[in-house]
Amino acid sequence: MTTNQSHGSETSSDWSGSDRYKAGIIRSLELIPLWLPFKTNFKIAAGAPRQGINVMILKIHTESGLVGIGETHAWMRQGSRETFKSIESIIVDHYSPRLIGRSIFDHQAIIADLKEAVWNTNYPMAAVADAMLDLQGKILGVPAYQILGGRAKTAVAAGITLGIMPDNTALLSEVEQRVAEGYSSFTVKVGNDPERDAKAVEFLAKAMGDRIIIRADGNSGMDMAGAMRFMNRVQHLGLDAVEQLLPPWDLAGMAELASRYNVPIMADECVSSDTDLIKVITMRAASVFQTKIAKNGGAWSCKKLWEIGSAAGMRIFPGNHPGASVATASAVHLATSWPGDLLEGPLAVGVNEILAEDIVTEPILRKGKYMYAPEKPGLGVTLDEEKIKRFRVDKK
Repeated sequence: MTTNQSHGSETSSDWSGSDRYKAGIIRSLELIPLWLPFKTNFKIAAGAPRQGINVMILKIHTESGLVGIGETHAWMRQGSRETFKSIESIIVDHYSPRLIGRSIFDHQAIIADLKEAVWNTNYPMAAVADAMLDLQGKILGVPAYQILGGRAKTAVAAGITLGIMPDNTALLSEVEQRVAEGYSSFTVKVGNDPERDAKAVEFLAKAMGDRIIIRADGNSGMDMAGAMRFMNRVQHLGLDAVEQLLPPWDLAGMAELASRYNVPIMADECVSSDTDLIKVITMRAASVFQTKIAKNGGAWSCKKLWEIGSAAGMRIFPGNHPGASVATASAVHLATSWPGDLLEGPLAVGVNEILAEDIVTEPILRKGKYMYAPEKPGLGVTLDEEKIKRFRVDKK
C-alpha cells in the first residue's frame, strides 16, 4: 500500500515536470475577427436577412511553439448578445491574466477560474476551451475525439437548416437538392408570421413528408398566442420536433405547449448552462434540446449537457451557429465520441455551402449526410492564412 501511494505521488510529480506538460504552457493569445459571407442571404426570426456572420478565431500560443485554435461567434439574436468588442474585452482583459503561464492540461481548473472571473460568458469561453482541446490533442498526438472519450461512431449524420424563404417553391427546390446530396433531416426556420410559417411547413410536409424528417425552429420569435396558432396548424403533420418558439425566459409557456400538443418541443436559446437545462427538465418544458459549440462554451461543456439531458431521457440535437469549420470540427469530434443516439443536427454549417468560403485548408470529410472527424491530432483542421488575411476585419 505504501509503495502504491509513493508511485502515485512520483507519477504526479513526473507528469507536471514532463516535456509534454510543459509544452502546453500558454505564452500568449491571439484574436482574429473575421466577417465570413454567406453564399445566399440567410433569414431567421430576428432581424433582416443576414449576408454573413462575425467569427472570432482564437490562437493560443504555447512556450513550445505549438498553436491551438478555437472558434466562436458574434451572432446577435435571442440567447446571444456578444460582439467582437465584448468577446475581445473578456478574453484580453479578464481571461488572459488567468491563462498566461498555465498548462492547457489543467483545463478544468482553468475553466473554473475563467467562470469565476466573468459570469455567464459561454461565447468567449468556447474559443478558449476548444483551443485548449486542440492543443491537448496536438501534444499527445491524438484526435480530439480520443480526449473527449474515444471513438464511439465511425461517422456522424448531419441535417440541414433552411432559412425563412418568401417563396415556398424555392424552399422545396432547396430541399430536393439537399435530398439528392444525401440529406434526410431538415429544420425549417419560422418565427415571423405564424400563418405564413405554418403554410410553409404544411407545403413542405405535403410535398416531402414521407421522404424526410421535418422540424421547425422559431428562434424565440413568437409570443404565446402566435405559438398556439402555429401549433394548431402543424400538430397533425408528423413533425419530429418544434424548436424554441417562445423567448428564453418563458419556460412556463414552453411547458404548456409541451403538455397541450402531441409534438415534441425542443429547447435551444433557453439552454446556456447546466442549470438552465435542469430547469427545462424539471418543468417538463421540452423533451429535446439543442447544443451549439459557441452558445454552450465549447465541446466539453456541450458534453456535460448531453450527459445531463441523456440521464433525463431527453433527445439530443447537436448543432452549431453558421460559421467556419473550426467549430464544426469541435462538434463532429464530440459527436464521434458520444456512445448514445443523436438526432441529425446542423453540424455541417461550415461545410454545406451556407458559407461562400470556409477558412480551413482541407474541408472536413463529408459523404452524403455523414461527416467524419479529422484523424489528425487535435481538432485536425488547419487555418488557410490567405483567407484569414482576406476576411479579417481589423487589419487590411
